[in-house]
Amino acid sequence: MIIDFKKIPKQGKVWVFPSSRKFYSQEIAVLKERIEDFLTDWDDQENSINSSYLLKYDRFIIIAVDDITHSLSLQAHDLLIAFIQELEKIFEIVLMDKINVCYKQGEFVQYKDIKDFKKMIKTKGVSQKTIVFNNIISTKSELNQNWEINIMDSWLGHFLK
Repeated sequence: MIIDFKKIPKQGKVWVFPSSRKFYSQEIAVLKERIEDFLTDWDDQENSINSSYLLKYDRFIIIAVDDITHSLSLQAHDLLIAFIQELEKIFEIVLMDKINVCYKQGEFVQYKDIKDFKKMIKTKGVSQKTIVFNNIISTKSELNQNWEINIMDSWLGHFLK
């Protein structure tokens, strides 16, 4: 069941799926419809899951659940992963790769292979002020406080020292 994102508790589970490219404007409505259909029907062994989602920067799919009173089973996780893999095929994108780097370049969000990003660091294509996305966060609280962070506060910061 879909609920307002604001009603997901701070310690509610969050998954961030960074897209390998920006979603085209004509894809957004279809993407939202597919996500809403999935979340509406998503259950955990016949228990309704209170869930919500955000699309950020036309590049990130953020799924959140209220799992405080009822922990999600492996089966529910598997259903989510299967759904995300389906989206990857439909939109011809990568969503499951959290090692590659998403970062802000001005007002735009870029996505780079980690090897290419390391090359950019060496050639001063990014600085100590670059904002990167920590896509391995796992709670709503972390989304609000530790998702968009300075590169020096991330695991990538040691490459700039």
